[in-house]
Amino acid sequence: MSEPRTNQPTAATYFFSVHLLDPRADTLIREIDVLRQAVRIARKRWPFVIDAAVVLPNQTHMIWTLPTGDLDYAKRWRLIKSVFSRHVDGPAHRSAAQIKRKDKGIWQRRFWDHRIRDGQDFDLHMELIRRAPADKGLVKHAADWPYSSFSRHRRPSKRTIDVA
Repeated sequence: MSEPRTNQPTAATYFFSVHLLDPRADTLIREIDVLRQAVRIARKRWPFVIDAAVVLPNQTHMIWTLPTGDLDYAKRWRLIKSVFSRHVDGPAHRSAAQIKRKDKGIWQRRFWDHRIRDGQDFDLHMELIRRAPADKGLVKHAADWPYSSFSRHRRPSKRTIDVA
């Protein structure tokens, strides 16, 4: 006999790709401690699991699992980006629109999100994160990149991997 279906919300897992406005910038790795602190603050305020992550010079990719019934990942990213932006220097020049919006000119305004559908989709995005440093030409072997949950310099746990 099958289990009865309930209308209880379930935890959701998402892949994110978040980029700096300047594609030539190296701000994320230069200010890695600030980024880690921003993530810690967001996780303390609104908990979530980081299943995998890689921080590249001008972008980061992460897989998060949110708590059951809480799908508001946007508020978490907003907090991470704002904390980070408050503690690092922005570019020397900002547009009039950025000044009007009080935008420091560090982050792209939007980010790419994708809800993970199943185990195969999860594995595909985990591999994307694992390969990213080598694919970008930053290292020969992906495991050599120090800002990744797959780095040989870290001991990954079975489920939760925290780069913060």
